[in-house]
Amino acid sequence: MENLPLPIYLTFYSATALTFFFLWKATPKKRLLILIISSIWLLIQGLIGNSDFYTITDSMPPRFLLLIGLPLALVAFLFSSKRTSQFLDELDVQTLTLLHIVRIPVELVLFWLFQQQMVPELMTFEGRNFDILSGLTAPIIFYFGYVNRRLNSNILLMWNFICLGLLINIVVNAVLSAPFPFQQFAFDQPNRAVLYFPFVWLPCFIVPAVLFSHLVAIRQLLKRKTIS
Repeated sequence: MENLPLPIYLTFYSATALTFFFLWKATPKKRLLILIISSIWLLIQGLIGNSDFYTITDSMPPRFLLLIGLPLALVAFLFSSKRTSQFLDELDVQTLTLLHIVRIPVELVLFWLFQQQMVPELMTFEGRNFDILSGLTAPIIFYFGYVNRRLNSNILLMWNFICLGLLINIVVNAVLSAPFPFQQFAFDQPNRAVLYFPFVWLPCFIVPAVLFSHLVAIRQLLKRKTIS
């Protein structure tokens, strides 16, 4: 991949580090395990991405599955196993709400990558991507929902579901804009950035962490409503 302006890399590294920090901070127990697993996963995917392994997009099965398959399988396991229910209930949903702040620098990076012709316009806030709203509203939801407690569970649930929908929207558009055999959008300027290091960390770490945070919050809020 051609050299990009330094601020793009610095902003993306910061977003990745913030995601890592909030995940670690939201875990009252087993923090060392989170630290080790996340570090190893980022290192492995960084090395693979740096080798241009993912730039080969016509193989079967798609190599891109190595980026997203394991994180999604882990999330599915955590929410389907009774043995992990206590772990999910002990997570600090307030910190996981703040985690969504990382969506602001991510959206800035996507916009800059569009200007560098590495992603299509539809993946930016000038196109079909409104995910930056999740990041901008996260501090407000955190303060009024968990500090001042002005927002009830219904509003918190609504925010999580809406932001989850925004996440799914950009993920679908990103996948269908990538140069895969099933590409549907942006043939003139496809989504190439996520096939290269360090941007492979977006689909393999940041997006799963954001998804996980929403699902944990929804689970805890629904449980709170059931109890009350």
